[in-house]
Amino acid sequence: MVTVLAVLRRLETKIICTEPPMYHGPEHYLKRDTNASRLLAHARLLTKLSRRFTAIAPGGLGRAARVANFKSGVIVIHAENGAVAAKIRQMGRRLCDELSREGVECNQLEVKVQPQRSLREIHPASVKPLSTKAFDSMQATANELPPGPLRHALEILLKSAARRE
Repeated sequence: MVTVLAVLRRLETKIICTEPPMYHGPEHYLKRDTNASRLLAHARLLTKLSRRFTAIAPGGLGRAARVANFKSGVIVIHAENGAVAAKIRQMGRRLCDELSREGVECNQLEVKVQPQRSLREIHPASVKPLSTKAFDSMQATANELPPGPLRHALEILLKSAARRE
């Protein structure tokens, strides 16, 4: 039951609610649906396995590979490259035993090479300078155009364009 108190003043009315707003996070709604609750439980299991894998993997293997899935005792791991995948395959039994200690039955590790694209790998476009002939041709075209958005855009482009000598 919500109690609403109204305070009347001369020019304004204040309404004061005595109970907190009825906000429920997404987890509240995910728990209600059976399919969504299974999905939520699987996501929690993958998060737990991922943290455990990162903690037990030696050296940089924890950063170069990640837990991708778990199904019927098989943990699928995605490795950044073939060398990391080969090392994880060599250590498969030991890693599986360590992961099983956390209460998850691990019968087998399946390792796949799946490079993770990161923002560091994306290279910005390089500036390619215009030849003098191309610059002059574009300048002449801009001068022939009537005033308007196309001419203005072309003039801005020419101002920012690098020129090749």
